[in-house]
Amino acid sequence: MTLNGLIKNFTEMFSKKFVCFEGRAERREYWYFVLCNAIVGIVLSCLDQIWGMAILSGIYNLAVLLPSLGLSVRRLHDLNKSGWFLLLGLIPLVGGIILLVWACQKGTAGTNNYGDEPVFVEEA
Repeated sequence: MTLNGLIKNFTEMFSKKFVCFEGRAERREYWYFVLCNAIVGIVLSCLDQIWGMAILSGIYNLAVLLPSLGLSVRRLHDLNKSGWFLLLGLIPLVGGIILLVWACQKGTAGTNNYGDEPVFVEEA
């Protein structure tokens, strides 16, 4: 994937899929968003350290909360699991490991209870 495609995927989460909890999200869509989110978070944290305040990263974390939850729920839907399984993350250590393993798994082929198989379009 090119840098433009990566940025497009990230910005699409804030425009078209801001609070979308329905449907399915492919592995690449999920992990590209996680990668961009981590990069932006690191940059903003560094700026906060330079300026001596944590306002930028705090605002960013609030802005990305709903898109992250929506994407995580849609990723679970791709595995034919309910979005309520996201609450497993509240179980210390074990819950996070289970969710990480599920996020790395290939989604259900074909149609499942949550819709058709997602098609991730890469731009040249």
